[in-house]
Amino acid sequence: MSKNPLRNSLRIVAAALIITLLSACTIAPPRTDDPYERFNRKMYKFNDTVDRVAIRPVAVGYRKITTPNMRRVVSNFFANIKMPITIANDLLQGKPGQAGRNTGRFVINTTLGFLGLFDPASEMNLPPDSNDFGVTLAKWGVPDGPYLVLPLLGPTTGRDVWRTPVDSYYFDPVSWYAREHDLKHNAQYLPQFLYLVTLRSSAIDAEGLLEGVYDPYVFFRDAYRQRRLYEIYDGQPPVEIIERLQGTDDVDIDQLLEEQQQYEQGKGG
Repeated sequence: MSKNPLRNSLRIVAAALIITLLSACTIAPPRTDDPYERFNRKMYKFNDTVDRVAIRPVAVGYRKITTPNMRRVVSNFFANIKMPITIANDLLQGKPGQAGRNTGRFVINTTLGFLGLFDPASEMNLPPDSNDFGVTLAKWGVPDGPYLVLPLLGPTTGRDVWRTPVDSYYFDPVSWYAREHDLKHNAQYLPQFLYLVTLRSSAIDAEGLLEGVYDPYVFFRDAYRQRRLYEIYDGQPPVEIIERLQGTDDVDIDQLLEEQQQYEQGKGG
């Protein structure tokens, strides 16, 4: 059997594309329950502690020794080098046109953009795009499963939990590089480490959104579900699906306002 990861990936893409084209699946409705909430809350607290003690300080240090332009260049590089993940999942979802556009973006930024450090493709009406195996499973009709918070990995679902191992193993050049090299002091993992630091660094700007939120766990859970919903429906989820996810028929607005006021009063006292 060939050990070439690109060749194996192309075979898997081709086979799955045939399956996709032969089966017209309907996207399963989103779940709104949280059957593992007790476990999830414990994992959320664990991840939050690890973040505050170890991960966030590294990201803050990264921001102190870099400029916004430097961070943008690094982010551009990783967004470009991980584009094969998006292209592969475009094909798996039976979207050859979208795969072609993203391939064009990848080629332009890799060449004219100096290995993706710059983004000339956006100026050529090829805006950034992303896709993953979790969205592919949703397109195939796989239900999302229960909401989960995993140690270090963070929020996911029973369906989305498969996107990390599949995308990383088959479609991610950064993971390919780490697997195919054995450098001194495990230096082959430095690109992956820098990528994670870059992601955490970019999230610092959004930390102000948590101010005044009386239950951060619920905030992150709902935000994750809504973001995934928009990704699955290509940015245009049906109104009834949004209403189902938000649970507007079952929400007591007055009770939510009262809980928020009690939280703010307790915080102020």
